[in-house]
Amino acid sequence: MISLARHALEHREAIQYDLLTKTGHEFNDIGRTLSWDALDSFLRNVGLDSALARELRPEMAAWATPLKTNTILADIADELAQINANLVAIGSQKPAKKVKPYPRPWKLDPSDGKKIGSGGLPPAELRKWFERKRAEHARSSTGHNNSHPGDAGCTTENNG
Repeated sequence: MISLARHALEHREAIQYDLLTKTGHEFNDIGRTLSWDALDSFLRNVGLDSALARELRPEMAAWATPLKTNTILADIADELAQINANLVAIGSQKPAKKVKPYPRPWKLDPSDGKKIGSGGLPPAELRKWFERKRAEHARSSTGHNNSHPGDAGCTTENNG
């Protein structure tokens, strides 16, 4: 029980979070409304998605998330779809079609018309833009803004 108490104190914040979110108990309930035996059982079975597990085994944290599980399932679905397309191709003696991957919300589909940017600025042009912005900032912070309407740069105006 002493080692359990030491462990509980050493990882107090993580255990407090897990107790609150999973049982409704607080750390201060230990020994009162939550027995030491119950705490021991709870900690032995708390699971990889717990704050305590993330603290003790941070390398395992990513594996215990729904995102990781969903990513793996989407990859499996893609592989099975491609295997199916390959089997159909063998039966029809035509080349296998490349299947469209299962949609992932973090990847943009180029066919949906949404595009972010069109390429980067050349380094020299980017340096000039930063220098111009620094000068504008310096002028505005001293109260002297000498910018002209024809100056190039980022604006929030709609020019179209």
